Amino acid sequence: MKISPQVAMTLRQIMLMNFGFFGIQYSFGLQQTAINPIFSFLHADPSQLPILNMAGPITGLLVQPMIGAMSDRTWVPGLGRRRPYFLIGAIGCSLCLFIYPHVTALWVAVLLLWLLDISNNTAMEPFRAFIADTVPEHQQSTGFLMQSVFTGLGITLANLSLFIFQQIGWLQQTSEAGIPYWVFGSFYIGAVCSIGSVLVTVLSTAEREPSPEEMAAIKAQPSGPAHAVKDIVVAVREMPTALWQLALVYLFQWYALFIYWQYISHSIVQSVWNSTVENTEAYSQAVAWTGLVNASYNVVTFISAFGLMWMARKYAAKYVHAFAVTLAALALLTIPHIGNKYLMFAPMIGFGVGWASMMGVPFMIVVGSIPKERYGVYMGIVNMMIVIPMLIETVSFGWVYKTFLGSNPANAMTFAGVSLAIAAALTLTIKTAAKPATAE
Repeated sequence: MKISPQVAMTLRQIMLMNFGFFGIQYSFGLQQTAINPIFSFLHADPSQLPILNMAGPITGLLVQPMIGAMSDRTWVPGLGRRRPYFLIGAIGCSLCLFIYPHVTALWVAVLLLWLLDISNNTAMEPFRAFIADTVPEHQQSTGFLMQSVFTGLGITLANLSLFIFQQIGWLQQTSEAGIPYWVFGSFYIGAVCSIGSVLVTVLSTAEREPSPEEMAAIKAQPSGPAHAVKDIVVAVREMPTALWQLALVYLFQWYALFIYWQYISHSIVQSVWNSTVENTEAYSQAVAWTGLVNASYNVVTFISAFGLMWMARKYAAKYVHAFAVTLAALALLTIPHIGNKYLMFAPMIGFGVGWASMMGVPFMIVVGSIPKERYGVYMGIVNMMIVIPMLIETVSFGWVYKTFLGSNPANAMTFAGVSLAIAAALTLTIKTAAKPATAE
């Protein structure tokens, strides 16, 4: 089907075009919950976790804006502008996920994480521009927040799979490298979901074919990585004020989230099991419970995204985001003080609402400031704003963790909570019109 950006889309069409996000986010969910435990099973020191996760921010910094700029200049007959990139990325994700649990050395796990992140970023970035290209302006809040729905669904199933497989008795043994066999099942399912869900989007949703004038303009543009880099530099130089202000919000927001993903299982094994990662049995139970806890906040994300759609039509997007991030901040501040594993689900309500907003609302804040013909490069730059704080975290937080936080994961959670509170406050300073995000 060909969809004109002026014609209203049905909810089914918006869901199908976002369905590929489900598989990409299943892969991302495994990265959030399972990659750092695999590092720990392979005997990584806890203070090394930030630097071992450098693949995410580095590949996001380099790959996403590059893919965005290149996709602005691309048109493949039969596939379109954005779909070729997230199809290639999904194939890479599937291959990496299938291989990952078979690693036998820490350096191999780190190398494979780099390849997985390159694939994830290649697939993820064009999806943002795909929404901006295809969905009519008055429906873009629904389009972007539908990504939050599938983000919640994908990451929920990824985390639930870890818990479910961990309960199967005959999967309790470990590989020669020390990785439990229950981890393997989750990665195998992720490999299938990654390519399968993207194929649903590719086969069900055609991109709007450019007019002859637009096609001539695309063909007239120089192509290749060098010109993409030049386009990124020019776009940064001309970037609207709202995007610079969003960058400051993201500095605190994504620094905090990277801390959460790296240390949440360490915090839970300490507060609930009164143990540490050195106790393999206790830590395995904590990792599985972390998967269940993370699944719970993504269930909230899935549900609350619909409420955020309503709020974004009624209130300015920056107020919606500030409210949601404040709830996430309170959640992280609460986590270290919970000793009952079942009570750990309570703060995940606030964290899930915050995560739903992070996946969609900021794009609604800035999309109105971005020239339509440059959606790809600017969505890539917005993603640079995500990965730069992550990169800063990977090179700085290991030192902060040992020097100022006493190598205590509870203190890491508190540090992250304070950072999110600052991000919420800074969101209110973004200069946008005081009207619903669909009109911003």
